[in-house]
Amino acid sequence: MSFELPGRRVEWFDSIDSTMIVAARLAREGCASGTVVGADRQTAGIGRAGHSWYSEPGSGLYVSIVLRLALGSESLPLVMLALGLATQHAIAEVTGLAPDLRWPNDVLLGEKKCAGILAQIEGDAVIAGIGINVGHSGFPADIVELATSLRLAGAEVSREVLLAALVTAVEESCGVLTTSGPAAICDAFTRASTYAQGRRVRVEQDDAILEGVTAGLDASGFLLLRQDNGTVTKILAGGVRPI
Repeated sequence: MSFELPGRRVEWFDSIDSTMIVAARLAREGCASGTVVGADRQTAGIGRAGHSWYSEPGSGLYVSIVLRLALGSESLPLVMLALGLATQHAIAEVTGLAPDLRWPNDVLLGEKKCAGILAQIEGDAVIAGIGINVGHSGFPADIVELATSLRLAGAEVSREVLLAALVTAVEESCGVLTTSGPAAICDAFTRASTYAQGRRVRVEQDDAILEGVTAGLDASGFLLLRQDNGTVTKILAGGVRPI
C-alpha cells in the first residue's frame, strides 16, 4: 500500500527492519523537516528502552517523522510529551475515543496500550517514532494483557486518514513547544493524563521499585513522585504502572 501526503515527502515500505533507522539516515542526508518514513510491516520495530515493538503486517501505523525543531537535546523529554499529546489528539479526532496518556510515552485505551512513542536525536534533527495499533484483532500471549488496538476498542479506522491527522497534530503540538515553551506542553500533558498528578503508581527503576503518588511534572518534563515517606523523587526513566 502506498501513502501520500500533499506537499510532504513520504517514504513507504511494504516491509522494513525499522522506520527509525531509515528516517535517521534521511535526516543525516539533509531531508526536509516533516519527512515521513512508514511501513506496512517492521521486522525489528524499536520500542522504549530497547524493547521491540510488535508490528503486525498491515494492521498498524508504524511511522517515523523527521523534525527540525531548533531545540537542544535537553528538550527531548518535552518533545516526547508533545508527541504523546499529538498522538492522543489524532486518535481522538479520527475515532471519537478518549485515549489516556501514561508518562512518558504510552497512549492507553482502557489501561491497555494502543500506541507508543520514541524520540531520538540525529544531528540537528529529532526522529519521532510513533506506533499505533489500528486494526489488530489480537496480540501475542506475552503482551495480550498489556496491548489493545483501535479496532478492539470499537473503532474501524483508515490508516491513511489517521496518518494525515497524526502528522498535522505532531506539527501543531511541537509548534506549541517551540513557540510557547516547556510550561505549555507540561500543563497540557498534565491536563490530558490521569497519570501525571494524583495517581498512585509503582515505578520500576533499574535497581529498585518506587511507590507513591504522582505529583506533576517538572519544568523539563520529568515526572515527580511523592513517595510514602514524603520524599519527592524526580523520575528520569522507568516503567510507570498503576497500583
